[in-house]
Amino acid sequence: HKKNQKLKKQREEEERRQIEEEEALQAEREIKQREIERLELKDLERRDNELEELRYLLEKNQIAVTELKRDAEENVQWERYLRCDVQPDPEDQRKVNSFITFWRDDTELKTTEVLKQCHIAVRLVEEIEDLLKKATSPQKIQTYQESLRSLQELIYFKHNLTSEEILKSANKNIDIKTRNFQTVIKDENITMCLWANLCKNPSLKLFNFEEVGLGFKLSKPLAKSNIAVRVIHTRYDHLSMISRITHPRAHTTSRRSSVSSDQILRDSSVQKGEDDDGIPEQKSKKVLSIQEEGKTKDPNPGGRGSQIFTQMEALKAESQVIPQPITRHASPVVDLMEYTPLGGVFYYEMFHLPHQAYTVGQYVMQQISDKGLQVFLHPTETSSFRDNEDSTCPPVGASVTLPDRVVFFEPPHVARLDATCEQWRMDGISDIAYEEAEAKLSFSMETFQPFVLMQKTYLNLPFQSWELRPLGRSSALFTIEGALFNLSITIQGNQCMLQLEQERGLSHLVGKWMSTPALKKAMLDAGVNIFVDEYTENYVSSCNKVGIIYLMDPLAEHAAYNQMALFASACAFSRSKWNAKCGAEHVVLQVCEHHDPSPVPKSSWSLYLLGAQRSKKLEMTEDSEAFSSEHHPNSEFHSTFIHLLQDSLSPDGLDRTKTSYCMFIDTIQSLLHSTRPLVYSETI
Repeated sequence: HKKNQKLKKQREEEERRQIEEEEALQAEREIKQREIERLELKDLERRDNELEELRYLLEKNQIAVTELKRDAEENVQWERYLRCDVQPDPEDQRKVNSFITFWRDDTELKTTEVLKQCHIAVRLVEEIEDLLKKATSPQKIQTYQESLRSLQELIYFKHNLTSEEILKSANKNIDIKTRNFQTVIKDENITMCLWANLCKNPSLKLFNFEEVGLGFKLSKPLAKSNIAVRVIHTRYDHLSMISRITHPRAHTTSRRSSVSSDQILRDSSVQKGEDDDGIPEQKSKKVLSIQEEGKTKDPNPGGRGSQIFTQMEALKAESQVIPQPITRHASPVVDLMEYTPLGGVFYYEMFHLPHQAYTVGQYVMQQISDKGLQVFLHPTETSSFRDNEDSTCPPVGASVTLPDRVVFFEPPHVARLDATCEQWRMDGISDIAYEEAEAKLSFSMETFQPFVLMQKTYLNLPFQSWELRPLGRSSALFTIEGALFNLSITIQGNQCMLQLEQERGLSHLVGKWMSTPALKKAMLDAGVNIFVDEYTENYVSSCNKVGIIYLMDPLAEHAAYNQMALFASACAFSRSKWNAKCGAEHVVLQVCEHHDPSPVPKSSWSLYLLGAQRSKKLEMTEDSEAFSSEHHPNSEFHSTFIHLLQDSLSPDGLDRTKTSYCMFIDTIQSLLHSTRPLVYSETI
């Protein structure tokens, strides 16, 4: 009996203890809930003022940036006017048309003069390409595209004229060792190699232009043919440009597509406790009118040039004799979103050797032809040499030294031009051999044709880690650890400087100060890509896997970038592995106030939770075992990220944010929006 009473008493005490604990926990929860309600109410009361202040700061900065950029553009136009530049204004279509007409009719055949004019045309093409990217009017888009095609064909036409003129006198410049003719012509845009088969030695198989690292391999029938081989390596790539124009992508815009700063401001101002289900449609921007455009003329050069193949006609003539393989699975046509051509284009072409001059007594005799260079169609025209040989024509070979000013982080892919549809293809290429130590690539193909070296566009994604930390007033360091390479970008005002472990061939890029657009273009051209666009998620293999890259609200993400830029002079920001655990409507990142150039101590970081409605400092740390949205004690809620940061900033830190240079803020915004580190970073 006593034992039962004792057990009963113990049970009653245990029940009373549990009730007391539950009551204490409930009281604690009620206290926390009242505190949260108090903080939410306080945040709601000042919400309009905070949003208005943020809008004012961003608009003020944008107005200042716009004025500076407009002044800079006016200075460029004025300097062009003072120079009396022979290169026409790309926005004045009448002047562009006049340039094309006058140059087409120019009979100059001297190589140096022709290449000078080609250089001007290439610069003009680059400027028109920039205008095309910005154009919104269908009429302007069509006009720019027609101008680009005309200039591209005219450059090729001029290359043909000067090549023909040189090859006509090939027998006067025979190389003693090979008993053939060969020459190399170079300028800053192209390397042109010409070879004429004068001795027709059937044992000749391979020839290298040693000084430029280019070579070719002939089949025996070709070695006995009356042919000339031309190899042109252009530092630019007009063929990919034409391919993009001819075959524009029809992707559905990504759910993580870019959102403009204006849209962020507009949307944040109307969010009074309501969540948006989608991304509001952006306002169309007014485009300044430019001078009256005339219609471009026929892109095919007239006169004598009308009897010479244009570039695409010549390339199509060659491609017609190449059997097109049937693929049952993946298409061999290159997706120019997934792959990026690097280092320019290699044009490998064969022509009938022009009639050579010969001396009869005191006279020099030469058969005159107005047909220009004639494409030698291989293998069709070598069939007469086969007789009893196998009906399969041996392939030709090409070898190239990888272009300087470009980095390949993996063995390059080779793609040939299918001129019939103006697209790059990866089929028809065989016997690929890559010598990494010598940076040399060799392969075989059915016939000589243009080709490019390619690299996967997003091979460095997702980022393993990233950090943005201040180095001083209006100065910061943006560091990215990628899937294959690491880099850092130093920002000083509106100038950026790239630092990269891999420096081979990048002396023109690494350690050089340049504007953000110039840096981005130079990095993309060099194969050093960290930039994303609205299609990137379709090509980054891990980007849709939960726990690797998380789909988040674009409004929250882009608002974060804008506000990070405002405080980049005083605060350091870094990736958090918890970004995938906080929900799509929120962003988690590490932040701390930091002023000196030294690295941020690990203990200095704090976690912040950002949302479209409010932001807060978290109690948890990066090393916590599980995610918790509990706010940090003695901290408050705010409708904007910058007001939350202001609560803990020192007076010096606040002063730094108020005196940041507008172009520095704009540069940081541009880098963050174009790399999107909050999305394209591994999390766990």
